[in-house]
Amino acid sequence: MSRKTERYPVKSANSLWHIYRTVPFWKVVKNFIIIQISRYTPFLHVKNWLYRTFLRMKVGDETAVALMVMLDIMFPERISIGRNTIIGYNTTILAHEYLITEYRLGDVVIGDEVMIGANTTILPGVTIGDKAIISAGTLVNRDVPAGAFVGGNPMQIIKE
Repeated sequence: MSRKTERYPVKSANSLWHIYRTVPFWKVVKNFIIIQISRYTPFLHVKNWLYRTFLRMKVGDETAVALMVMLDIMFPERISIGRNTIIGYNTTILAHEYLITEYRLGDVVIGDEVMIGANTTILPGVTIGDKAIISAGTLVNRDVPAGAFVGGNPMQIIKE
Protein backbone atom coordinates (compact mmCIF):
# COMPACT_ATOMS: atom_id res chain seq x y z
CA MET A 1 0.00 0.00 0.00
CA SER A 2 1.50 3.34 -1.01
CA ARG A 3 1.41 6.45 1.15
CA LYS A 4 -0.92 9.33 0.29
CA THR A 5 1.46 12.01 -0.96
CA GLU A 6 1.34 14.70 -3.60
CA ARG A 7 4.32 14.55 -5.96
CA TYR A 8 6.05 17.60 -7.43
CA PRO A 9 8.72 16.94 -10.07
CA VAL A 10 11.76 19.22 -10.34
CA LYS A 11 14.14 19.86 -13.19
CA SER A 12 17.94 20.21 -12.99
CA ALA A 13 19.27 20.07 -9.41
CA ASN A 14 17.81 17.80 -6.71
CA SER A 15 14.57 18.92 -5.07
CA LEU A 16 16.20 20.05 -1.81
CA TRP A 17 18.25 22.52 -3.86
CA HIS A 18 14.91 24.18 -4.70
CA ILE A 19 13.76 24.32 -1.06
CA TYR A 20 12.87 28.02 -0.83
CA ARG A 21 10.81 27.80 -3.99
CA THR A 22 8.67 25.20 -2.20
CA VAL A 23 8.39 26.84 1.25
CA PRO A 24 9.13 30.44 2.35
CA PHE A 25 12.45 31.00 4.13
CA TRP A 26 10.93 32.97 7.04
CA LYS A 27 8.29 30.29 7.61
CA VAL A 28 11.09 27.72 8.03
CA VAL A 29 12.98 30.04 10.42
CA LYS A 30 9.86 30.63 12.57
CA ASN A 31 8.94 26.94 12.58
CA PHE A 32 12.52 25.94 13.48
CA ILE A 33 12.54 28.28 16.49
CA ILE A 34 9.12 27.13 17.76
CA ILE A 35 9.98 23.44 17.29
CA GLN A 36 13.34 23.81 19.06
CA ILE A 37 11.68 25.57 22.02
CA SER A 38 9.01 22.85 22.11
CA ARG A 39 11.57 20.04 22.00
CA TYR A 40 12.96 21.18 25.37
CA THR A 41 9.73 22.42 26.99
CA PRO A 42 8.72 20.16 29.88
CA PHE A 43 5.20 21.65 30.16
CA LEU A 44 2.83 19.70 27.94
CA HIS A 45 0.05 22.31 27.88
CA VAL A 46 2.58 24.99 26.80
CA LYS A 47 4.00 22.71 24.11
CA ASN A 48 0.53 21.95 22.71
CA TRP A 49 -0.33 25.68 22.77
CA LEU A 50 2.85 26.45 20.79
CA TYR A 51 1.99 23.76 18.23
CA ARG A 52 -1.60 24.98 17.79
CA THR A 53 -0.84 28.71 17.85
CA PHE A 54 2.37 29.07 15.87
CA LEU A 55 2.56 25.89 13.75
CA ARG A 56 -1.19 25.62 12.98
CA MET A 57 -1.18 21.94 13.95
CA LYS A 58 -4.27 20.11 15.17
CA VAL A 59 -3.42 18.67 18.60
CA GLY A 60 -6.07 16.97 20.74
CA ASP A 61 -6.66 17.58 24.42
CA GLU A 62 -4.43 15.73 26.90
CA THR A 63 -1.98 14.73 24.17
CA ALA A 64 1.59 14.33 25.43
CA VAL A 65 4.50 15.00 23.08
CA ALA A 66 7.73 13.93 24.81
CA LEU A 67 11.02 15.78 24.96
CA MET A 68 13.12 15.95 21.78
CA VAL A 69 10.29 15.07 19.38
CA MET A 70 11.18 16.50 15.95
CA LEU A 71 8.23 17.73 13.92
CA ASP A 72 8.33 18.59 10.24
CA ILE A 73 9.95 22.05 10.04
CA MET A 74 8.60 22.95 6.63
CA PHE A 75 4.97 21.77 6.78
CA PRO A 76 3.96 21.15 10.44
CA GLU A 77 0.41 22.29 9.65
CA ARG A 78 0.01 18.99 7.78
CA ILE A 79 0.36 17.04 11.06
CA SER A 80 -2.74 16.19 13.09
CA ILE A 81 -2.56 14.43 16.46
CA GLY A 82 -5.69 13.17 18.21
CA ARG A 83 -6.82 13.29 21.82
CA ASN A 84 -4.99 11.58 24.72
CA THR A 85 -2.14 10.37 22.51
CA ILE A 86 1.50 9.89 23.53
CA ILE A 87 4.38 10.64 21.13
CA GLY A 88 7.56 9.07 22.54
CA TYR A 89 10.98 10.62 23.09
CA ASN A 90 13.02 11.60 20.01
CA THR A 91 10.32 10.62 17.52
CA THR A 92 10.42 12.29 14.09
CA ILE A 93 7.21 13.14 12.22
CA LEU A 94 7.66 14.18 8.57
CA ALA A 95 5.10 15.71 6.22
CA HIS A 96 7.58 16.16 3.37
CA GLU A 97 10.37 14.29 1.62
CA TYR A 98 12.84 15.82 -0.81
CA LEU A 99 14.17 13.37 -3.39
CA ILE A 100 16.47 13.74 -6.39
CA THR A 101 13.85 14.28 -9.10
CA GLU A 102 10.81 15.31 -7.03
CA TYR A 103 9.56 16.32 -3.63
CA ARG A 104 6.48 14.89 -1.93
CA LEU A 105 4.05 16.29 0.61
CA GLY A 106 1.57 14.29 2.64
CA ASP A 107 -0.66 14.74 5.66
CA VAL A 108 0.14 12.77 8.79
CA VAL A 109 -2.97 11.88 10.78
CA ILE A 110 -2.49 10.31 14.21
CA GLY A 111 -5.70 9.15 15.91
CA ASP A 112 -6.99 9.29 19.47
CA GLU A 113 -5.35 7.31 22.29
CA VAL A 114 -2.38 6.27 20.16
CA MET A 115 0.89 5.23 21.81
CA ILE A 116 4.04 5.91 19.76
CA GLY A 117 7.27 4.56 21.24
CA ALA A 118 10.57 6.43 21.42
CA ASN A 119 12.81 6.91 18.38
CA THR A 120 10.04 6.23 15.88
CA THR A 121 10.04 7.85 12.43
CA ILE A 122 6.70 8.60 10.77
CA LEU A 123 6.81 9.29 7.03
CA PRO A 124 4.52 11.66 5.10
CA GLY A 125 1.09 10.53 3.95
CA VAL A 126 0.51 8.07 6.81
CA THR A 127 -2.62 7.63 8.92
CA ILE A 128 -2.37 5.93 12.31
CA GLY A 129 -5.75 4.69 13.56
CA ASP A 130 -7.24 5.22 17.02
CA LYS A 131 -5.74 3.17 19.88
CA ALA A 132 -2.86 1.87 17.76
CA ILE A 133 0.44 1.08 19.47
CA ILE A 134 3.73 1.74 17.67
CA SER A 135 6.77 -0.03 19.11
CA ALA A 136 9.91 2.01 19.85
CA GLY A 137 12.27 2.43 16.91
CA THR A 138 9.64 1.76 14.25
CA LEU A 139 9.72 3.21 10.72
CA VAL A 140 6.04 3.97 10.02
CA ASN A 141 6.04 3.79 6.22
CA ARG A 142 2.37 2.98 5.66
CA ASP A 143 -1.02 3.30 7.35
CA VAL A 144 -1.58 1.63 10.72
CA PRO A 145 -5.06 0.16 11.36
CA ALA A 146 -7.00 1.24 14.44
CA GLY A 147 -6.12 -0.89 17.45
CA ALA A 148 -3.11 -2.54 15.79
CA PHE A 149 0.24 -3.16 17.48
CA VAL A 150 3.08 -2.58 15.00
CA GLY A 151 6.85 -2.44 15.09
CA GLY A 152 10.11 -2.81 13.25
CA ASN A 153 11.93 -1.52 10.21
CA PRO A 154 10.26 -2.08 7.89
CA MET A 155 7.10 -1.84 9.97
CA GLN A 156 5.20 -5.09 10.48
CA ILE A 157 1.81 -5.67 12.06
CA ILE A 158 2.47 -7.68 15.22
CA LYS A 159 -1.15 -7.89 16.37
CA GLU A 160 -4.45 -6.53 15.07
